[in-house]
Amino acid sequence: MSTIKEVVEVDVPVHTAYNQWTQFEEFPNFMEGVEEVTQLDAQHNHWTTKIAGVRREFDTEIVDQLADERITWRTTTGDTHQKGMVRFERLDDSHTKVELVLEVEPSGAVEKVADMVGTIDRRVKGDMRRFKEYIEERGAESGAWRGRVRPGDSGSSL
Repeated sequence: MSTIKEVVEVDVPVHTAYNQWTQFEEFPNFMEGVEEVTQLDAQHNHWTTKIAGVRREFDTEIVDQLADERITWRTTTGDTHQKGMVRFERLDDSHTKVELVLEVEPSGAVEKVADMVGTIDRRVKGDMRRFKEYIEERGAESGAWRGRVRPGDSGSSL
């Protein structure tokens, strides 16, 4: 299992950065290889990705979410194995540090080679750079979900 960590500082308030990150269906706008994210309910998303010509579908579950602080998730179905957390830290009224930590267990030869040569790490760095550009160009979030998910919650509605 590989751990990938990337940090960006964005020129928007913490609530704006956090609110935009809760709009999972917009991830294809800044995440390379993500074709579609369908939000099933407040805790579950279905992902379709295509990376290096390989299409994968998998489901994720949010296991901990606290507004303006963090979102933690894990995969629940599919052959993609990962868990992750994104943290938001207020730097001042108009600047936020966004830290993404992923634990990825590559499956299949293509993903294992990509992990070994640093392709996955570079992709995450690019995704975070594109998130920064996306939210700064917008200047405001496209939506928000400010509910609370605690470990052990199940199936909260939107």
